Amino acid sequence: MTIRVATAADAQYAELLCQWYVESAKTRGTGIAKREPAYVAQKMASGDGIIAFVDDELAGFCYIETFDDKTFVVNSGLIVNAEIRKGGVGRAIKQAVFELSRTKYPQAKIFGITTSLAVMKINTDLGYEPVTFSELTTSEDFWKGCKSCKNYSILMENERKMCLCTGMLYDTPEKQLVQVQVPDFAAHITPPLPIGTDPAPTPSETDSAQ
Repeated sequence: MTIRVATAADAQYAELLCQWYVESAKTRGTGIAKREPAYVAQKMASGDGIIAFVDDELAGFCYIETFDDKTFVVNSGLIVNAEIRKGGVGRAIKQAVFELSRTKYPQAKIFGITTSLAVMKINTDLGYEPVTFSELTTSEDFWKGCKSCKNYSILMENERKMCLCTGMLYDTPEKQLVQVQVPDFAAHITPPLPIGTDPAPTPSETDSAQ
């Protein structure tokens, strides 16, 4: 498995990833915010995404967003190819995007909201703690992202104080990073590159026309 910071060249995968988001929401029967390919591509181009490949095939993706003058960072849009879930790919991606967040915004509070038990477990391992929504960003830009979720009416009925998602927060920058387990099938993991560094081409990039 190869995990690295996504680049503009990975925009070719944006539409497929957005299809995976829709399919995942249908399969889980829970709400999930809709993403547009152009937005996912922009995250790749800005160095704010982590992309994973297994045997040169797209395996997963996650990206970061900042709010409130970069005092809050969210790791959002974690998605894994349905055919290889439960193999540890999601956990490895979360580790990488968490490290990227701490590298780019070392003093920011890292947070997320999720209905996924698997994501909650990974977040807990990384040092997140469950919190009420009042502890999270108040940015309208963040909360308007929930509008495409089927549970948005529940959120608004509760004045954005609670919903079906659980809020989780990491606000201890000095805490030692927990190294989560890498999938057994991983032959190689490329850690997130320093910001501004161009990655060496991979077979998936050179063979293609995320």
